[in-house]
Amino acid sequence: MTLDIITDPLLEGIPHGFFTRRGGASSGVFAGLNCGYGSSDQKDIVTINRGRVASVLGVATDHLVGVHQVHSSDAVVMNAPNATAPKADALVTAREGVALSILTADCQPVLFADTKARVIGAAHAGWKGALNGVLEATIAQMETQGATRGNIMAVIGPSISQPNYEVGPEFRESFVRTDPGFERFFLQGQDDRFQFDLPGFGLFLLKQSGIKAGTWTRHCTYADPTRFFSYRRSVHEKQADYGRLIAAIRL
Repeated sequence: MTLDIITDPLLEGIPHGFFTRRGGASSGVFAGLNCGYGSSDQKDIVTINRGRVASVLGVATDHLVGVHQVHSSDAVVMNAPNATAPKADALVTAREGVALSILTADCQPVLFADTKARVIGAAHAGWKGALNGVLEATIAQMETQGATRGNIMAVIGPSISQPNYEVGPEFRESFVRTDPGFERFFLQGQDDRFQFDLPGFGLFLLKQSGIKAGTWTRHCTYADPTRFFSYRRSVHEKQADYGRLIAAIRL
């Protein structure tokens, strides 16, 4: 089956993609392109899936690099394959032939590029990482490699959308405590519940960080089970595990 890849005009000329679940070798709850070794899927099947992604990007499978994601605000420079993935949630490079990848299943995958400086980045920005500064950290690391934030373009890929992201009052309070202005990213739901706008929050943070060209692909992971894995949907459906989507970019 052909891979289903979402791209964005902002990153035109830079090989990249937000890969959906279609076109992979996994089965069961992982059916499709599950690229997460952290899932309970068969490791060799995940390797096959990742190989298909690497092939699309024109790199060897071991040059499709990633990090051990821990919902942090840490960003690292990755210029070569690493036997042990560092604990971080974003990575950047100025090295040709290295594809940066991020795994998600509702959180924001964000791909960055400064085409003039030839520097790219990728970030896993869930609510915690976004609130604690992972997007700003990615941009700062790109600057260490020669990027200029005014020239950086950023695209947020498929993420859980506000109508499907219900949270409790404690969650909202953690944001409002940080900045009362963050209240605007919450809509009142039923009873004491709220609906959180994760991609809207991400776009705001990118703008605050000096990114002039930023966008969201406007795909909701929760709402489209045929194209996307979703952690929250798997919980609601009482599934034992869930697949991981991959987003990747290379120079």
